[in-house]
Amino acid sequence: MSTTRLVLLMFVLNIAVVLGGVFVNYKMIQSATLGAAQPAAEGQEQAAAEEEEEEPVEYVFVPVEKVIVSLPGEGREHYFVLDLVLQAEFGTDPKKLEQVDPMVRSSVVANLSAMRFDELRALQIPQLQRKLEEVLLADFASRKVATPFQHVLVSKMIVQ
Repeated sequence: MSTTRLVLLMFVLNIAVVLGGVFVNYKMIQSATLGAAQPAAEGQEQAAAEEEEEEPVEYVFVPVEKVIVSLPGEGREHYFVLDLVLQAEFGTDPKKLEQVDPMVRSSVVANLSAMRFDELRALQIPQLQRKLEEVLLADFASRKVATPFQHVLVSKMIVQ
């Protein structure tokens, strides 16, 4: 057999192997997609039924800007600047939310300034939001003050 025919035969065999691999991968992906789509479709029907039962809720958001906290760190002071947002149900009087601003600031500063810099810096935003929300709700309850908001969101955090 000549070298040209041998190279051509190897080329054809390589193409056949590649096409076979592509075909097998296509069939595997197609069966995996169809298998995952059926349970997902059932789950989507249940989720759609639940959504029809519950109507979307509208909210009012009131910012609490520039809460500054000084924290001890390794060899120097660190500063955290937090911008918070209070989330309340639609129809809540915005003046009530604005009136609790000083109490929110006081509670946040008192709680966070008791922490060390590395502890606070290690918290992820969702963890920090949950912690602040728990602290604020507990602080309002201990002072027997009505809480006009449901959630506390961190909209900005600057660390220095």
